[in-house]
Amino acid sequence: MNVLVLGANGMLGPHVVRALEGEHDLRLTDVADLHDTPHEYRRVDVSDLDAVVAAAEGMDAIVNLSVLRHDRQLAFDVSARGAYNMMAAAVERGIKRVVNTGPHFTIAGPTYERVDYEIGPDAPPQPGANLYALTKSLGQEVCRVFSENHEVHVLTLLFYNFIDPADASRYGQDVTPYTVTWEDAAQAFRPALTIELDSLPSRCEVFYVFTDMPHGRFSNEKTKRVLGWQPTDRLEPFWTKQ
Repeated sequence: MNVLVLGANGMLGPHVVRALEGEHDLRLTDVADLHDTPHEYRRVDVSDLDAVVAAAEGMDAIVNLSVLRHDRQLAFDVSARGAYNMMAAAVERGIKRVVNTGPHFTIAGPTYERVDYEIGPDAPPQPGANLYALTKSLGQEVCRVFSENHEVHVLTLLFYNFIDPADASRYGQDVTPYTVTWEDAAQAFRPALTIELDSLPSRCEVFYVFTDMPHGRFSNEKTKRVLGWQPTDRLEPFWTKQ
């Protein structure tokens, strides 16, 4: 499968590339230069519609890892406008599969975090007033509307806190209820790119990606059941007393 990766030079990008490169032909893009890669690379700003459409030529799927959190204009351009450009490119190029990404509070913002448990990805979105959450939530809504009006399936993988178990001293006991290793997070993209689209409940589905923890605050059951993804590291040293 020919896969376009937007935002490939971010923090998660290298892990996703390693997880996919043995199974797919990758076209990597980012606004920053990417050196020392065996894969095709193009410099692309996701807020540039023409550039995204051009990069999507000949692709079978799009993976969107692009993110910018803090600047008001740039966050909107990347998370919301970029999502529109990605979906418009998918429609123009006849691409049926898009894997989008974002933070868990695209769906489960402070309203849910403070008062409830077993929160699944199909809950009504409550992103709160955080700039990052709002712009990603707008992007997710763009994806949903496109999927209702075009033959494009969007699988959105939501993350929050990433951990490298080999560097435990860096984290201490500060582990949020929504944590996963970089490697386990990257592995979720493999079934997202291979699952039969007709088997999905709808053309726009959201999945929580985090490891199994005992608190029960969020639920990753849908990700396991539908995608067949399983975390390999429960990160016990981070949430158990020594």
